[in-house]
Formats: sequence, C-alpha cells, structure tokens
Amino acid sequence: METLNYIINDIEPFDISAKIKDVQTVFNQLTYSHVPVEKDGHYIGCVSENDAYCFDNKKLLSDFQYALEPFHVLEDTNWLDILEAFALNNSNIMPVLGVDNKYLGYYELGDIMSLFNNTPFLNETGGIIVVEKGIQDYSFSEVCQIVESNGTRIFGVFISKIENDTVQVTLKVGHTALNSIVQTFRRYNYNVISHHEEDKFLEDLKERSEYLDKYLNI
Repeated sequence: METLNYIINDIEPFDISAKIKDVQTVFNQLTYSHVPVEKDGHYIGCVSENDAYCFDNKKLLSDFQYALEPFHVLEDTNWLDILEAFALNNSNIMPVLGVDNKYLGYYELGDIMSLFNNTPFLNETGGIIVVEKGIQDYSFSEVCQIVESNGTRIFGVFISKIENDTVQVTLKVGHTALNSIVQTFRRYNYNVISHHEEDKFLEDLKERSEYLDKYLNI
C-alpha cells in the first residue's frame, strides 16, 4: 500500500538548541505524544510530551539530549512495519526519514490505521475464528490447510496472543462451512476460543448438560 501520500509536514522539528519552554508551549497546542528534534539539519530523535513537562523550562533541549527517543521509519518502510513501530514506541506520530537521515515529515497513527481498515481482513464479510494450541505444535500452513480443505477462503490470519507455551491465532474466513472448519480444528487438537452459532459441538454439549440437570433433579 502507498504510504508516502500520508506524510504530514505541518510540524517543523525543534532544533536541539530550542528552549524547553517553547517545546512545552507547542505540546499545549497539540495532541501528539512526541515532537521531532533535529541537530545540524539531521533528525536525532523525538522528545515525548511526558518528558517535556518534567524538564526545567529554563533550560534547553540540548541539556536533555539523552532523553530523546530515536524511533523513526524510512520512506520505503512497509505499512505493517510502520504500524509495528507505532506500537513498539507508544507514539501517535512517526517521523519519516529519507536519504542521510533527512526529515521528510511524519505519519499520524490514525492515517496508518485507516490503511488496515481498508484491507480484506476488515472490510470483507466473513467470520472470525480464534483458536489456540501449543506454541511448538501449531503451524500457519496447517491452519490455512484446515480452512482451505473445507472450501473456504482466508481473508487474513495473525497471531493475536502468546502466553506461556500457548499461541492464539485469529482468522478471518468466508462465511461458508464455518461449523466444518471449527470441527476440523478440534480434530487437529486446536482449542476453539471463539463462539459460533453454527457450532453443533457446543449445541450438543449444552443439550447433554440440560439433560443431565433434569436427570439429577428427578
């Protein structure tokens, strides 16, 4: 996906010689978590809003250069890697650099998220299936084979959670054969986390539970 069209240039990077007071004033006017900083015309990092308000406003940015966060992406970085950079750095802006660390502008988190919203994973109609299995026992090829062997298309699949030795996988699939897919996952020893109206296995368990309750209450 093309991301360069989303580069914004309405914030000039602060020079490292700027006054902390001026940085704080800008943060008072913005909703951004960070602002970029340059030295000798080259990007050297971002100062966070939290840090800026903790600094002595009588001093300069150069007095706190150690606190700058050097995160950034390049102009040819894939949009998924950009999204990951946002998550890793807990920021809502992401500086974009060109050749020789030249600052080109920044991405806003909302704009990059909109690219994800336009993927088939979100905008195609289908069903969500969440399964889990031991981290050493699952494979993407097996997960995809289970879905496709039931004649259903996959719109997306990703690891949504890792905890201890268990991995959780979330899939977006076509509406057809959902019950068959769920049952196939169980035959392959996957634990199905998501709930499905079509799940006959759970319906049978519910019926048996209700029968047992009636029997015990006789």
